[in-house]
Amino acid sequence: MVTEQPTNWILLRGLARESAHWGEFLPALQHAFPNSTLHPLDLPGTGQYYQATSPSSVAAITDNLRARVLAQGLLDQSVGIIAVSLGAMVAWDWRQRFPDDSSATVLMNTSFAGVSPFYQRMRWQSIAKFLSLMAQQDIARRETDIVSLVSNNPANYSRIAEQWTAIQTRRPISLTNSVRQIIAAARFRPSLTTSQPNVLLLNSQGDRLVAPMCSEAISQQWELELHTHPWAGHDLTLDASDWVIEQIQQWLSMTPSIA
Repeated sequence: MVTEQPTNWILLRGLARESAHWGEFLPALQHAFPNSTLHPLDLPGTGQYYQATSPSSVAAITDNLRARVLAQGLLDQSVGIIAVSLGAMVAWDWRQRFPDDSSATVLMNTSFAGVSPFYQRMRWQSIAKFLSLMAQQDIARRETDIVSLVSNNPANYSRIAEQWTAIQTRRPISLTNSVRQIIAAARFRPSLTTSQPNVLLLNSQGDRLVAPMCSEAISQQWELELHTHPWAGHDLTLDASDWVIEQIQQWLSMTPSIA
């Protein structure tokens, strides 16, 4: 059994999203880990940094985030990372380059070049729709379409789209930064030889943006534990937040090397 959970949880969102998009997952996660402090970080070019230019490489995004974390002194205590999609690529790069920074990493619905082909990393059925979303000027319509693309729970579409429209209105991510993030994600090709202990993979069988087999390929390449939700969409914490938290809790309780 694990006797100590990470003191700090760093949370990283995906493409063209910011920390506010975690929504109701954050209070639920805090309730599950009352002795930990949550630190949802905005990638450069999003959230409170929406006026900054997003780097066009995952490594540069990692360096930006790590510098902020170091400045806050978060690495003076144990750190865990929970990340989705592009954020999970950043988390993986972070673990490979700075393995002593974190004791536990949870990656959701992500993909790596060199491990999965491009047509699985973004499912071909969604490519045209995603490109049209990037060019959509009507924020409310765009966010409604994004929700319907990344979630498989139609009952929540209207409520979530309204919340996401408000987020995008306050802190709009530019088309330029969105494209730069796409470039960073497309380019990301991690080392295939570095082992990665204490990493949990979660994915969604109903992911219509990234093929579930991308997580399966990562699991096989590095012999990592993978748990799959049977119907959730790409935004796993939106569709199945309780399930995600349960997987993390069970994994930590069965991983003696995490401290």
